[in-house]
Amino acid sequence: MCSPEEATLLRLEEVFLATLARISSLVLQPLLKAAPEPSDPRGRECLRLLQQLHRSFQQLWEVTEESLHSLRERLCPLDSTGLESLLLLRSADHVVQVHVEYIESYTNCMVVQAFQKAAKRRRVIQALLLTREYWRDQQKALRQLLSGVGSEGPVGTALVQSLCQPLSHHVQQYVLLLLSLRDTIGKHHPTWELVVHAATLFENLQSFMRQALDQALATQALWHTLSSRQRDVLCTPARRLLQDSQDIPVTVTPLRAERVLLFDDALVLLQGHNISTFDLKLMWVDPAQDRCTFHLLTPEEEFSLCTNDPQGQVVWQWKMTQAVCQALRGKKGFPVLGAGLEPSEPPTCRCVAYTFCAEGRLCQATYEGEWCWGRPHGRGTLKWPDGRHHVGEFCQGLEHGFGIHLVPQASEDKFDCYKCHWWKGSMCGYGICEYSTDEVYKGYFWEGLRHGFGVLESAPQAPQLCKYTGHWERGQRSGYGIEEDGDRGERYIGMWQADQRHGTGVLVTQAGICYQGTFQADKIVGPGILLSEDDSLYEGTFTRHLTLVGKGKVTFPNGFTLEGSFGSGAGRGLHTQGVLDTAALPPDPSSTRRRQLGLGAFPMESRWQGVYGPFQDFVRAGCPGDLQEALLGFHVQNSRELRKSQEYLCCERTQPEDGVGKIEDILDDLLLNREPKALQQCLRKALSNALHPLGKLLRMLMLTFQATYAGIGANKHLQGLAQEEVKQHAQELWAAYRGLLQVALQRKGQAPEKGEDVETRDLQVHALVLPLVLPSFYSELFTLYLLLHEREDSLYSQGIINLSLFPDTKLLEFLDVQKHLWPLKDIKLSTNQGCAESVMEKRDTPWSGISASCQPLNVCRRSLDPQEKLEVLERTYGEIETTVSRVLGQEHKLPMDDLLPLLIYVVSRAQIQHLGAEIHLIRDMMNPIHTGGLYDFLLTALESCYEHIQKEDMRLHLLPIRWDSREHS
Repeated sequence: MCSPEEATLLRLEEVFLATLARISSLVLQPLLKAAPEPSDPRGRECLRLLQQLHRSFQQLWEVTEESLHSLRERLCPLDSTGLESLLLLRSADHVVQVHVEYIESYTNCMVVQAFQKAAKRRRVIQALLLTREYWRDQQKALRQLLSGVGSEGPVGTALVQSLCQPLSHHVQQYVLLLLSLRDTIGKHHPTWELVVHAATLFENLQSFMRQALDQALATQALWHTLSSRQRDVLCTPARRLLQDSQDIPVTVTPLRAERVLLFDDALVLLQGHNISTFDLKLMWVDPAQDRCTFHLLTPEEEFSLCTNDPQGQVVWQWKMTQAVCQALRGKKGFPVLGAGLEPSEPPTCRCVAYTFCAEGRLCQATYEGEWCWGRPHGRGTLKWPDGRHHVGEFCQGLEHGFGIHLVPQASEDKFDCYKCHWWKGSMCGYGICEYSTDEVYKGYFWEGLRHGFGVLESAPQAPQLCKYTGHWERGQRSGYGIEEDGDRGERYIGMWQADQRHGTGVLVTQAGICYQGTFQADKIVGPGILLSEDDSLYEGTFTRHLTLVGKGKVTFPNGFTLEGSFGSGAGRGLHTQGVLDTAALPPDPSSTRRRQLGLGAFPMESRWQGVYGPFQDFVRAGCPGDLQEALLGFHVQNSRELRKSQEYLCCERTQPEDGVGKIEDILDDLLLNREPKALQQCLRKALSNALHPLGKLLRMLMLTFQATYAGIGANKHLQGLAQEEVKQHAQELWAAYRGLLQVALQRKGQAPEKGEDVETRDLQVHALVLPLVLPSFYSELFTLYLLLHEREDSLYSQGIINLSLFPDTKLLEFLDVQKHLWPLKDIKLSTNQGCAESVMEKRDTPWSGISASCQPLNVCRRSLDPQEKLEVLERTYGEIETTVSRVLGQEHKLPMDDLLPLLIYVVSRAQIQHLGAEIHLIRDMMNPIHTGGLYDFLLTALESCYEHIQKEDMRLHLLPIRWDSREHS
């Protein structure tokens, strides 16, 4: 059963639909048919607005028809649907939106006086005159339509009234009927909330219409008070005047303005012919202490508005605030301006695009991104007209944080790309820079210049291949650094100043020549030392190209010396005049080969301060999470060659995941794993994690180590320098761990641990850190040991080959092993030997199995640290004593005279490669705590064994060897 309100609503919709039909036929259609296509821009704009009005009018007509149809179905006796079937209830938002769009189209035409302009056109007037008989016949209907507007009024005014007044009256009737329906059905009715919602929407629509019409009238009146130039600049159909300083006076400081206009999208200051327009989306209202003043902030200006009294200040500030909110919301004030759910205060942080106009570094640049209080703040993009781009983080208007900066070059599609951390507008911190020349720099910056540690590498296809790894100062190479010149086959290790080699340096060539001396302004000056591949030593002066010149002394590998003057002439080669001394005793070959360069020339603790320094600064600052990524570099995924700028406007960086790489989790993990066993595992995990600060530090040290000692730098005369450096890195990594631990304790409010003495520190470094970091440097370091002991290992290898020709019994006899230690029967090997049987061929004595237990000393097991290799040696010694005890049937301790030949037998059968290099590496990296202990004794025994095997070759030549081939097989 239908209510009286529904019946009244049905009649209301029928009348309104008929009214819309008359408006369309009597007003809109004649206007659109008679109006020609204008030739001037203003005429085209007028026609566009009228066409838009017609489209929104048609939508209003259609929604009214739908509403009438739903009412008729509801009033049908056979229909059993509820109130929710009415269009005004189930689709109230849509109905209201259609009305809003029509009002906006109507007021747009009203603001620019489109109706009056169209009505004045000759063809429109002619059309109306030609149909005057029709208008006379319809005069009554037209008078009803205009609701009291006499025919004597202007045609434009009549058009304005006819297109708006019926709609206002109809919305008012909607509100009355919906409120009456709400009171009739009561709160317990199922559709009560729908009715209340619809009534509220139409009440807001009624208020919106009044406000929109008032603003349109005020804006239309404003244009008559402005000059034609001002009107041309400011007049747009969608713009509405909210406040005029002629109504409430206001002054502007420090800017000057004769008149201030507040529109719904901009604040305009008029001063003579000057027009200053400020976008409300980029305006921040800041109340001042003075009750009559408030401040306004924009991207390029900051000024104040001052009124004559506090009440005027309240009006201006409130309207400014609400206008900013409305501009950011993007809607034309529906519901009523300042009402509804929108915030009363605009958000401080916004995301808007803006092009800078004032002179300066940002002139003509367009910024799109996040803002705060008139400044770019947060993530955003800057684009300059010349093609420069900056994508990244900003703080108070300056590049700050990680950012990608592109600088176009003269060549087509070539850019310099800077992926770097920024500080207050300039590159500061770690960055990766890829230049248009295909050079790449990875390292630190300060105030936009390379500063600190960094690596500059030329392109692979460059005419001159070059790579520098070291320290920089204000954009120039300065301090300790390594340069590799691929074309000349040279590597320079030493000091730099003002982009030139300056100070003590070591020069290594691909031919194996190694020079140490003084450089000045990129040239060799003064005396120096030169070591050749055959260990010849020259001490004296040189030319720029390492040619001997002037006074000097040559010491040959056999001990002979040549001292005098050296020189070279064109086509004559090297010539000398001096004294050749052949009376000197031959030097110890091992001492000759162990001549090392660089030791003492570059203090260990100062070589790589550019790597240690950022980590130390990070720890001193308390390990802030926002600086963690910039610490010792970051990893950039999907790096490609430079092509177009758009390919580099985003950078996928490796970010710490939950529980992995976050500094808070890292520090907590250190606190939980401070016990010795847990600490070792914790450090191993940290050093293997590329996101962990300790892992980052280790990887950067690996990079410097490879740059110094790999490739051309693999020279045996640098072995001491490399060994020294590995130990220093282990100490620094331990100090880094201690620093992180102290920060973790401070964050938890716990007392920091006491400082370590030197003895405790060295013990922890050798026992805990060195075994963990040595595998990272092992490849390059062991190569240097191999080169240094190449001759000794060659003699050793020949001795092993010769000894392998003996069968076991003959070998035991040759080595003078006492016969009571020879086996009388096959003895079962111990458990530790059994697992190694497959490694080597089984022999006819139990000693052969012991050789298998010695296999881990082989160079192929490079992952073993010195401590583990000493443990292998200890197990081998234990196997020898166990086997001897079984042979003798009683426990027996071997003296050195008995142990040495047995150990020679075991080593010869194990055929350990490069044993000399292994022994010396173990000796150099051994924990000092083992000096004078069992490990030291066993290592000394192995060294004696190694030396004896080198000498066996001479013994074998003096001893005629005969045995049956079948026995040997």
